[in-house]
Amino acid sequence: MGNQFLGELFGTMILILLGNGVVANVLLNKSKGQNSGWIVITAGWAFAVMAGVFVANATGSMEADLNPAVTIAKMIHGGTDAAAAMNRIAGEMIGAFLGSVLVFLAYLPHWAETTDPGLKLACHSTAPGIRSSFWNLVCEIIGTFVLVFVIFAIFAKTGGTAGAPASGVGPYLVAMLIWGIGLSLGGPTGYAINPARDLGPRIAHAVLPIAGKGGNDWGYSWIPVVGPIIGGIIAALVAVSVGI
Repeated sequence: MGNQFLGELFGTMILILLGNGVVANVLLNKSKGQNSGWIVITAGWAFAVMAGVFVANATGSMEADLNPAVTIAKMIHGGTDAAAAMNRIAGEMIGAFLGSVLVFLAYLPHWAETTDPGLKLACHSTAPGIRSSFWNLVCEIIGTFVLVFVIFAIFAKTGGTAGAPASGVGPYLVAMLIWGIGLSLGGPTGYAINPARDLGPRIAHAVLPIAGKGGNDWGYSWIPVVGPIIGGIIAALVAVSVGI
């Protein structure tokens, strides 16, 4: 269990460092990638997931969930006991916080050069395009349902059976899935689809000495936590019901 904790911690740290790093690259003033757009952000997040999975595997977590919604869904689906799930979730939350601290350090001179506090928060956590608690929640539920259900589908067949992914290909397939979710469903809420991805960095934003930062939007913060958990649970139940 200790190795799983460290694996999820390091894997999620790399996920957030590269994922929120690409957001900072696109949004912060005087960055080389400033204004490069949504395609760059979604591609960066896809590569971040791929890198995070490989790091998690190498440092002790072959599950490489990197996401409490995925961990909870696996527990419901079967194969993960509650103690192991909580151990992994703890690693994911701490890793997400640390990843955002590293983004802060990597872009340290750029925070003072950026005048919009909303952009600074966006480099750590998500916010809706149109604020509507119900529909924002629905979007996060749908996005996370797709994430978890397709992950179950990708790995439904193993051990060389027909349709099973070749060894080592899984992280690339999940990265493409993340890219697809971002391109297709990311517009309304910024596709958190991961409670750790949003809450850990939001806490980092709250405690870090970011020049000119504004509020942390705690009133919205429950949506990218609750929505993904609900979406993951629904995906797990549907997967069981259809035999995936």
